Amino acid sequence: MSKIKIFSLGGQNEDGKNLYIVDVDEDIFVFDAGLKNADDRMLGIDYIIPNFDYLKENIKRIKGVFITHGHDEHYGALADIVQEIPQLPVYATEFTADMIKNDLANNNIKLDNLTIIKPHRRIEFGQNSIFPISLTHSVPDTVGYVLNTPDGAIVYTGNFVFDSTMQGSYYTDIGKLAYIGKQGVLCLMTESLYAEKVGWTSPNHRIADIINSTLHNVTGRILFNVFQAELYRIQELFDELIKTNRQVVIVGKKLEMIIKQAIDKKYIDFDKKRIGTINDVNQPGIVLLISDEKEKPYSNINRIVSGFDKFIKLQEDDTVLFAAPIYDGLEKRATKIFDEIAKIGANLIVTSEKDAKEHHASSEDLMLMLNLMKPKYYLPVIGEFRSMTAAKEVAKQVGMVEEDIILKLNGQVTYFENGEYNENYAKVKIDDILIDGKTVGDVGELVIKDRELLSENGVIVVNVTLERLAKKIVEGPIISSKGFVFSKKKDLEEATKISKEVILELQKPNYIDYNKIKNEIRSRLGKFLFKKTDSKPMILIIIQEV
Repeated sequence: MSKIKIFSLGGQNEDGKNLYIVDVDEDIFVFDAGLKNADDRMLGIDYIIPNFDYLKENIKRIKGVFITHGHDEHYGALADIVQEIPQLPVYATEFTADMIKNDLANNNIKLDNLTIIKPHRRIEFGQNSIFPISLTHSVPDTVGYVLNTPDGAIVYTGNFVFDSTMQGSYYTDIGKLAYIGKQGVLCLMTESLYAEKVGWTSPNHRIADIINSTLHNVTGRILFNVFQAELYRIQELFDELIKTNRQVVIVGKKLEMIIKQAIDKKYIDFDKKRIGTINDVNQPGIVLLISDEKEKPYSNINRIVSGFDKFIKLQEDDTVLFAAPIYDGLEKRATKIFDEIAKIGANLIVTSEKDAKEHHASSEDLMLMLNLMKPKYYLPVIGEFRSMTAAKEVAKQVGMVEEDIILKLNGQVTYFENGEYNENYAKVKIDDILIDGKTVGDVGELVIKDRELLSENGVIVVNVTLERLAKKIVEGPIISSKGFVFSKKKDLEEATKISKEVILELQKPNYIDYNKIKNEIRSRLGKFLFKKTDSKPMILIIIQEV
């Protein structure tokens, strides 16, 4: 009989940043280690990862990090984590391992403890074991994980759909899922992103018709924008492309490496001879395949649309096809790109969730998984709280009672003892780590607030020079501004007068408290500027001595 704790460092009540901990009698199993794209409010932030102090503090108990598939939301934090915990054991299927290796190599990070696993081959860890099981998603070699414990299995699906047409490395082994369910599942953890969507995801996740129509109805160049690891989307493009005389140019060395590697390993079926070079980007009718980067979604297509790309200039007779729905939180950024495309006069095609769903489990997919697993308890994960609540309602439709469906937030612990759920209010410390370029952990809420303040209201600099011994004013105060404009000249004169009055009031013979002066100038000047302009610019005070 065991004591089992389940909690997330990220991924519950949010989209992305998935990292789940299952602690079984002091053995820790980590499922996924993902990032979350920064939205338009996170000024200058590239992406967000979970605080992983818990992993550092418990590294000796960690049996492994088990990655479900090759999407940044599920493995994108590994590079930052491994940089601080190089001995961390990581397990992944071959394609996912290739994606991890590429990501680490791009960051000059070495990971010696990466084990490539195969679906349906058990990995033993004493009294516990891990059984990876193949599932269907938009990337090959996707697996869910079955953690076998003395009290029953903990099943974590990651992202999945049921689609019988997706075979080979996209195949779901329903027979093995049913077998696992018959053996006894203590707790099932499924994604909940699409739980609110009624019906099956398949066949509404396919865009072959949209691609076919575009290829045959458009005469000019086509810019096909896709997430770099969406190999199923890329295969859909190639399948339709082969029916035409068009060639394709893969824009970007990283994307080209991923696709050619996938062709060599039979994850993608396509003739490499149909792939052109960068010299072919201006050929009539060429298809340009463009991907998003994990750090800056839409950055590559935005560079082209804005006219800053060295090789590709968007033209009036071009067509831009966005092959995936717009990322949540990035609607504003995408809309700006759409507007720029419209100004150029190019044709724009945007696939919405109404046209084509992503490869996530809708309500019927979740019902089938619940029926196959027959879990004693159900813990929805991977999604906003409203999505997890919708997954709860789905579970009730297939006969689960409300008491056996558990909704938790990041850091809140789900505790099982001897195979029974015990409600408790234990919490684990959680936090976000904001990644700005190569800066890890030094960018916090105050920095974001400063950036927001600067972007909205600008900055004012008050510069004054004092005599070193007597502490009398030699020059100034001189006020300059960036991103802030004084509406009237007399307002600038009044701001200068206020700053000088503060210095004279707090000045003492041969002594001056610089911090006190700076704080008082900020206070008085801030109130004056807000009264006059309804703005709160950042105020910097520079005091120097001569």
